[in-house]
Amino acid sequence: MFITDLNPSGGIGANSMLVEMGQLRILIDAGMHPKLMGYEALPDFSLLQGEPLDAIVLTHCHLDHLGGLPVIARAHPATPIITSLPNITLAPRMLRNSVNVMKRQRSEHNIREYPLFVHRDISAMNRQFEGQRFGKLETYRSRGETFQIALHPAGHVAGAASVELVSSAGRMIISGDMLFDRQQTLAGASPPKDATDVLVLETTRGITERSEGCTRESETQRLIAMLNTILERGGSCLIPVFALGRMQEMMTLLANSRRTGALRSSPFFVTGLGVDLASHFDKIARQTGLIDFDVSVIEELGAVPPDPNLVPGRRPSKNGIYLVSSGMLVEHTPSYQVAASLLGYPENGICFVGYCDPQTPGGMLLATEQGERFLFDVYDYSTPVMSSVDQFDLSGHADRDELVSYAQSVSPQTIVLTHGDSEARSWFKSALAEVLPQSRIIDPEPLQRYELIGNGNV
Repeated sequence: MFITDLNPSGGIGANSMLVEMGQLRILIDAGMHPKLMGYEALPDFSLLQGEPLDAIVLTHCHLDHLGGLPVIARAHPATPIITSLPNITLAPRMLRNSVNVMKRQRSEHNIREYPLFVHRDISAMNRQFEGQRFGKLETYRSRGETFQIALHPAGHVAGAASVELVSSAGRMIISGDMLFDRQQTLAGASPPKDATDVLVLETTRGITERSEGCTRESETQRLIAMLNTILERGGSCLIPVFALGRMQEMMTLLANSRRTGALRSSPFFVTGLGVDLASHFDKIARQTGLIDFDVSVIEELGAVPPDPNLVPGRRPSKNGIYLVSSGMLVEHTPSYQVAASLLGYPENGICFVGYCDPQTPGGMLLATEQGERFLFDVYDYSTPVMSSVDQFDLSGHADRDELVSYAQSVSPQTIVLTHGDSEARSWFKSALAEVLPQSRIIDPEPLQRYELIGNGNV
């Protein structure tokens, strides 16, 4: 068996891995880097040219795993795309939004190659989907060889899967993005338990140590208490969220908290792709029972779009809770606009409920001390940080110690580290070497082919 990380930047970005099991070639995910543009945002698919692909497996529908899928599907139109049933519903909607974003960026940034794919490519890709139910090992045949794939619930977000690959070459488990904790809308991960030859393990939270006594429930209570504090002091609160998964999770959490009286009543503002995706989540909940979500929470919350004419440095005309994307305050998004309106006033607050890349505006704001100036570069506007800025450990990724324990439980011969920055991978490499001294641990260099049951890279 061999594996090649096709993400040219390494870390977290254009996630895509080529797995070779004997003569079989299976691609896991085909993402798009959220901070890059044009062809640079894609995996390096040049290594796939002139060679067949026997299957493509999509683990989930966040764009860093999904965004380049139409590009590789267009190049391999006869290759099945194997994924969970919720992903078949969510992927086309996410990708249609990407087409619209790329068209806008083409004119804004003069990126001639945009859009990298169009709506007809998405329609053609949809015909390649083969849906699988969780927990069932399905058999496939390609070029005279037989192999099996099972998808297992990974938590994280609706449709997210851990992947089990079995062939005559051996057995591999790919964790995907995992969360063991139960969320408001989704059960926790239930990955395969049996011993395996190879484990490909995410490392997202490798530099994040959970404080003693800190649980998802305690962080939820802390968030609700902070929201009440902000509202009681006459301010507005921004909760930046990812459109897929986190917005629907927070809608449900806040509606439940308001229903029980834990959260005081206030105006509630939502906008963007996440609102549209709520109807897709409702459909998935009704058709599959895999998530617990009802689109009526939007009406229950009395949610309306925010004022589209918010001005940097000027208070909104109405105070309330703003639940808008992006989760990292990426430029040209509603959360970036709302933050520029709120940050300069001490009665307001910004509550991050997930991971923020240090190089994004959200990550840079979290690193800025109270009273220091923060620049909203798009608006050429800076302000001292006067509002409260807090982060709550409600990540969609498993705690690092939980992942190490899971690795121990499947006692792999080889562990391949993925989906984490260099510091996170270093922590995992040390921790895993201590508890699994007999396992070979690979932190792969981008575009380098590694032999998994053998001596190393080739």
